Amino acid sequence: MEPTLLQADAEMLIEAINYTWILVATFLIFFMHAGFAMLEAGQVRSKNVANQLTKNLLTWSVGVTVFFLIGSTVEGLVAGNGLAFQYNAEAVNWMDWLYGAVFAMTAATIVSGAVAGRAKLRAYVTYTFLLAAVIYPVVTGLTWAGELLSYNGVLFDDFAGGMIVHGMGGIAGLTAAWILGPRMDRYNSDGSANVIPGHSLTFAALGTLILAFGWYGFNVGTSAIIGEGAFLGDQLGRVALTTTVSMACGAMGAGLVAWLKTGKVDTLYVANGLLAGLAAITAIPHASSWWGAFLVGGLAGAQLPIVFDIVENYLQIDDVCAVFPVHGSAGVLGTLLLPVVATPEYMSGVSGSRVDVFIAQLIGVVVIAGWTIAATGLIWFAFKLAGQARVTPEHEREGLDVSEHGVDTYPEFGEPEVATDGGNSDEALRTDGGERLDASRSSSAVRSDGGDPNAGEIKMVTAIVRPDRLGQIKQSLAEAGAPSLTVTNVSGRGSQPAKKGQWRGEEYTVDLHQKVKIECVVADIPAQEVVDAIRDAAETGEPGDGKIFVLPVEGATQVRTGKTGPDAV
Repeated sequence: MEPTLLQADAEMLIEAINYTWILVATFLIFFMHAGFAMLEAGQVRSKNVANQLTKNLLTWSVGVTVFFLIGSTVEGLVAGNGLAFQYNAEAVNWMDWLYGAVFAMTAATIVSGAVAGRAKLRAYVTYTFLLAAVIYPVVTGLTWAGELLSYNGVLFDDFAGGMIVHGMGGIAGLTAAWILGPRMDRYNSDGSANVIPGHSLTFAALGTLILAFGWYGFNVGTSAIIGEGAFLGDQLGRVALTTTVSMACGAMGAGLVAWLKTGKVDTLYVANGLLAGLAAITAIPHASSWWGAFLVGGLAGAQLPIVFDIVENYLQIDDVCAVFPVHGSAGVLGTLLLPVVATPEYMSGVSGSRVDVFIAQLIGVVVIAGWTIAATGLIWFAFKLAGQARVTPEHEREGLDVSEHGVDTYPEFGEPEVATDGGNSDEALRTDGGERLDASRSSSAVRSDGGDPNAGEIKMVTAIVRPDRLGQIKQSLAEAGAPSLTVTNVSGRGSQPAKKGQWRGEEYTVDLHQKVKIECVVADIPAQEVVDAIRDAAETGEPGDGKIFVLPVEGATQVRTGKTGPDAV
């Protein structure tokens, strides 16, 4: 008879449960890459979105394979475990490797947000290779794998990567951004900063919430369900609570400081502050008291606008996605606050005083930061000397989506129903010459004045209108019998007053408003009827409704048939 579950070896059952838990946590952490992709895509300009998404995809693809083939071996060497290749390990140990790999790739992908908009893809991918092969494995070899950093018998303690992953990634990003230099037009000749808003707060907020969801895999997932034959409910509960509270306080702290600075609660600062609270608590969720989570999260959020202002205006480093204040300085802060917020139970298990704990934490921060700055700086400086770090000014101006990937993330504009051919097939009839004519009309319609429309001339009606009125204008033109049109996305300035915008607490002026230009060439339909149709649909009664112009067209030729003049229209 096969043994029942209750008869199974207890250690085997515990191991099975814990490995299942580890895999679930691993998959949560992997899902954080979707959050990073959305967060970073939302904070860059629309012309660089595909590049940012590609970097996130390649970070995982290149980094995880390199970490398997090289990185885990380097980690073992640094830890003093000798030379052991991961592909020679037993298959069951590959679950442990995968768990470590998702941590490594999180550190790697943080860097992409700092160098967005100007780094060459090949340079970034090469750096990712080296980070996964050497830079990150050296850090984990000194800490988690080797436990080589300590003071007076007290080990450097980083529970889930507050410094090892997030602090290291944020510092690496800041270093790379410093060497790479700012984006074009980011700073004026007098050193003052220009605001370059990202293209989608929606993406940024969505990415933030996805990351927060995956972060539970980081912190709570690091706690095994069962240890030494006992259920670790107290540790799981503490980690879950401190992670959640610090996250919330980070958002509130950043929003409060932004409000005190500008009089407004900045949406992006709130989102970034939420992540800063998470990064800060990640090193110490197992040891922090409940009130410590409030303190750590609140301070991490509050420092975010302040540190970003220092990086932007004093250091003049263009950290596009604020990876240093979100991950770097927040991770350092939380790591160093361990002796301040640690519970008595935690301290009773430490062989030293709170001062010893602080010094051990400081040693860890200094060693990790020093190694990261040195290695990252050397690599990106070498790229820069070789002329391979940054795209050309022409490519940067054009956008990395086109120059690096040959794609346009937003090939169409406006609502999904927008179509430049004038509407749906049931709105009008198409003649064999290519025109669209309303079913109730005909080019041979009898005019009451006995003449030809537009005195036999071809006219172009050009309208500059609000983008959100395009759908109504299409319908109105179709009803007027002139559904054929060309639509262009434009920006301009007229009587509509300028608007004020805010990005990470900094105000900027929008005096070129987004509009659409509609061009409609007519011959057999009176131009005034087209003008009236556009005006009726475009009018809102507010400044900025636009203008309509009527211009003569000297001639026209239909490409397919060779027809000329009014017959071509």
